[in-house]
Amino acid sequence: GIWTLTPLGFGTFYMLLNLAMLVLMFFINRQKIGITTFINIFLLGYVVEYSSKLLHMIWPEPSLLVRVIMLTVGIVVICFTAALYFVGDLGVSTYDVIAITLGDRTRLPFKYWRIITDVICTVIGVLFGQILGVGTVVTAFFMGPLIAFFRDKVAIPFRYGMTAAQLAAKAGPTGGSTDV
Repeated sequence: GIWTLTPLGFGTFYMLLNLAMLVLMFFINRQKIGITTFINIFLLGYVVEYSSKLLHMIWPEPSLLVRVIMLTVGIVVICFTAALYFVGDLGVSTYDVIAITLGDRTRLPFKYWRIITDVICTVIGVLFGQILGVGTVVTAFFMGPLIAFFRDKVAIPFRYGMTAAQLAAKAGPTGGSTDV
């Protein structure tokens, strides 16, 4: 919502916002800064901007069925890849570090913090004049649980050769969180 109030392209706005959030990330949890943090900052906004333009050229007015399929596939792919890159320990995005850090430092798991942060951002977007769509609601309420599911069922077993529960037991009560 804030982006629409600027003359900037989405990619540029996203990069500048994330550079500002990088300063905050440095103080919140600098251990989560890595190569993927910078890939996210400098590339993701432009990938979103230009792939969105490309999709609008291919399907200027997609049917409801095409939109539902794109939303479903997109959410699953994003959540799967987020789980992989979180567990890869090569850094996380400046946005993701908030829910991850709160999940590590409180009793409330990551998936719930992710819902909370996504809902807060959704409310901010609506307050700045954006229309609340089904895709936004689905994203806000399901990304956290889906990322946690793929982390526990795919990413952790792939990287460590054991389940999330086994990894947590091996780490012990003070060995850190496996909650991303």
